[in-house]
Amino acid sequence: MSADVRERVRKAKEAYIALMSESSTRKNEALAAMAAALDSGRAQIIEANAQDMEAAEGLLADGKLTPALLKRLKVDDAKIDEMIAGIRDVSGLPDPVGRTLSALELDDGLELYQVSTPIGLIGVIFESRPDVVPQIMALCLKSGNATIFKGGSEARRSNRALFDLLTGAIASVDGMPSDAFQLMETRDDVAAMLDLDEHIDLIIPRGSNEFVRYIQDNTRIPVLGHADGICHVYLDEHAEAAKALEVALDSKVQYAAVCNAAETLLVHAAAAPSLLPPLAEALASKGVELRCDAASKRILLDSGTEALDATEEDWDTEYNDLILSIKVVEGMEEAVGHINAHGSGHTDAIVTEDRARAERFVAMVDSSSVMVNASTRFADGFRYGKGAEVGISTNKIHARGPVGMEGLMIYKYVLLGGGHVVKDYAGKGARAFKHMPLSRQLEIR
Repeated sequence: MSADVRERVRKAKEAYIALMSESSTRKNEALAAMAAALDSGRAQIIEANAQDMEAAEGLLADGKLTPALLKRLKVDDAKIDEMIAGIRDVSGLPDPVGRTLSALELDDGLELYQVSTPIGLIGVIFESRPDVVPQIMALCLKSGNATIFKGGSEARRSNRALFDLLTGAIASVDGMPSDAFQLMETRDDVAAMLDLDEHIDLIIPRGSNEFVRYIQDNTRIPVLGHADGICHVYLDEHAEAAKALEVALDSKVQYAAVCNAAETLLVHAAAAPSLLPPLAEALASKGVELRCDAASKRILLDSGTEALDATEEDWDTEYNDLILSIKVVEGMEEAVGHINAHGSGHTDAIVTEDRARAERFVAMVDSSSVMVNASTRFADGFRYGKGAEVGISTNKIHARGPVGMEGLMIYKYVLLGGGHVVKDYAGKGARAFKHMPLSRQLEIR
């Protein structure tokens, strides 16, 4: 392992101790400086990204880069505006460090507090998307976590430009530990990071399912994220037609190359003859390729819309492209069964005017986000009011769904006593614990 990688990881872990104890005021000053640096550094960022895009076009032509990754690589003024807005939103969020989560009076003068604290050193390994750098750096700084970034080689110049601007801004706030953030840039650095389980507390991968599975299979460090984004929209027999069309269309075409875009459309048999033809026409006008089961294909052919035959493999495929599989189901139970069998636990939606059916769908679908009469594309940390997100997790421990700062926090227990000892609570004549809830916040006296 490179001594340089180990040294940079060591420096980040050391700086974490200083960062976790920084005040909210100083952290917000650093966030304001980061937002200002991106605004003033637009030309530098866009120039670096243009060089990455030129090289990536060649990789795409050679079959070494997918169209989805190329789309995610692009940075323009609008994307920089989003980065700045995300940082400013994080600045406006409450500081999560040191919050009392619960308090219990064990006995007179003996109080137990559960207090939020940062996880520690986070390793972020991602493909293509340069906007990951400001998103996660802002969230980690506010939550007191040090961070090691390793982006894909296709975004090397963009990542470096963003990283230098942001860490320079942090360092401009006197005394802020900018060493808490480090950038790795070579392929060998990934293997080195994955082997440093004694220093790195959590790995967050962002990329294709093959990429995330590789990370999960090659480290002892806990991994937060998701390998697949196979999302569904179910149009119930009680769906309102205009609403169904808008939700299904947005879920697929608003941005097809992302993990919360719909990949499969399920339609109740009673509603399919009226809902499918106009929806298929709208999808086709946006360039969407339709892959249909026998029932849905028959309906579309009768209405004059071209469609391909879906295979069993289609129900388990994340396209990240303008492709949609369509299946007609006999009822909501069949739709839910299909989702739970073929989905990835990411995001699934129902369109219906029947409240009881909506409630049953929400209760039965085992996904990290469930939408009622709303697009799957809303599954996003910024849209969920988290300022930004470190990723979307389909895990069932610690954090789930779009993960903001709450997913970067853990807790510690703090016990305040007055010379209390356990022997007084053991054996014959032992004192009894009170175990009474307290409503106050932790105060060290």
